[in-house]
Amino acid sequence: MDDSATNGTTSGADEQMTTATTAPRTHRGAKVLAVLAAIAGTVVALDVITKTLVVALITPGEPVRIIGDTVTLRLVRNSGAAFSMATGYTWVLTLIALAVVAVIIRYAGRLRSGWWILGLGLVLGGALGNLIDRIFRAPGPLRGHVVDFVSVGWWPVFNVADSAVVCGAVLLVILSLLGYDHDGTRSGWAARNDPDPDDQPAEGDHRDTGAGSDTETNKNTETNKNTETNKNTETNTDTETGRNADA
Repeated sequence: MDDSATNGTTSGADEQMTTATTAPRTHRGAKVLAVLAAIAGTVVALDVITKTLVVALITPGEPVRIIGDTVTLRLVRNSGAAFSMATGYTWVLTLIALAVVAVIIRYAGRLRSGWWILGLGLVLGGALGNLIDRIFRAPGPLRGHVVDFVSVGWWPVFNVADSAVVCGAVLLVILSLLGYDHDGTRSGWAARNDPDPDDQPAEGDHRDTGAGSDTETNKNTETNKNTETNKNTETNTDTETGRNADA
């Protein structure tokens, strides 16, 4: 056969294998991005709606009491990070938020753990929620002040986006400490106490193995019977032949 034809056939086979391998990964990555976007979109929607209502309905300096003075709603414009930290570094925090969003989106396709998708979705939604304020609110783009409105006791005033970022980050830390990795694998405590079901033999596999063993045993028994029958037949034939010769 011509070498060029052989090379063409080999290249075609390799291309088909590559396509078959890449297609499931692409589909899985698109599905992960869709779930991540849904979680982040929900957080952003709740954050924008609540901030809009607070700005429209609450007057600065006049808190709305929910549980006495312990839990109140008050309008606060924050130039810092979550929970009013790092005030005065608005543009730096804006750039950090942009970097966080870009990194999460860039590596989202590698996620295989539902809990990691949830955690990163919360962080992404919270980062986007506050980023919207920094870009579109006064005093100007990249310097906008974030609207905070939930006050609980001595805790700094916060908003929905802040809560999502903190909850998502705590979830990711817990998952990492327990050994639940972003790619779906498990190590440490998780591997010892909660092994991956995909690594365990399915019940059907046990049944199939048993059935296979029984079939193999039946085949061996049948073969032995046939061999014994042939031996007996051959012995009888030899005996009959000997008798005829004597006669």
